[in-house]
Amino acid sequence: MAPIRRLVLDVLKPHAPETVEFARDVASAPGVSGVNALLLETDREVQNIRIVVEGDDIDVEDVEQRVTNLGGTVHSIDEVVAGEEMVDSRDVPQDWLPP
Repeated sequence: MAPIRRLVLDVLKPHAPETVEFARDVASAPGVSGVNALLLETDREVQNIRIVVEGDDIDVEDVEQRVTNLGGTVHSIDEVVAGEEMVDSRDVPQDWLPP
């Protein structure tokens, strides 16, 4: 099976634990070499964060379980890169809008 190289998760989490703890915990998952956690929105009770996970063979189930164990919910998986190489998104003609 092709290894997962990048995951982009949309996560809803309580204010505690802090985003730093989320990033550190996810970064310690098997196959993960780095994590970027970005606060997108905050309100009185919850925060919405985007977590970008990169590695050689990410254990997706373990990452999702870590988010859940910290009180978060994965709203969606917004990007997945799988295979032997990292592939970045590219604009395609249907994405282009005239000025």
